[in-house]
Amino acid sequence: MELLTIGDMAARSGVAQSALRFYEREGLIRSTRTGGNQRRYERHELRRVAFIRIAQQVGVSLEEIREALAELPENRTPTKADWARLSARWRRKLEARIAMMERLRDQLTGCIGCGCLSLQRCKLINPEDRLAARGRGPQMIINP
Repeated sequence: MELLTIGDMAARSGVAQSALRFYEREGLIRSTRTGGNQRRYERHELRRVAFIRIAQQVGVSLEEIREALAELPENRTPTKADWARLSARWRRKLEARIAMMERLRDQLTGCIGCGCLSLQRCKLINPEDRLAARGRGPQMIINP
């Protein structure tokens, strides 16, 4: 079995060594130690690191990532079925985030572009501050 040093793991995964140590402290990845107390990673940990990076980039919390990874087998490379099971859990959440980001993209330019800088007084988008009745925050984006 080929083991990777922390430097090899960082170079191959694109993640800083400090991040790898953090992921390990958080229980997201595992390493073994040499007689000189140096970290060694099994190759399948690269997939876990890739999964963590992608999940973080789309806004999945570390706790959610930890829960998902806890369901994966510890001593073997996850299969396609393993990954499919994990991704199914997040599909609705990710679709909702995508929809929110699309609304933000589509509406942000219009709001900034008019120059009034006040949604409270905006005659086009929020006449008479109607959005206040929906609740706090950016209601057009979070609660369309």
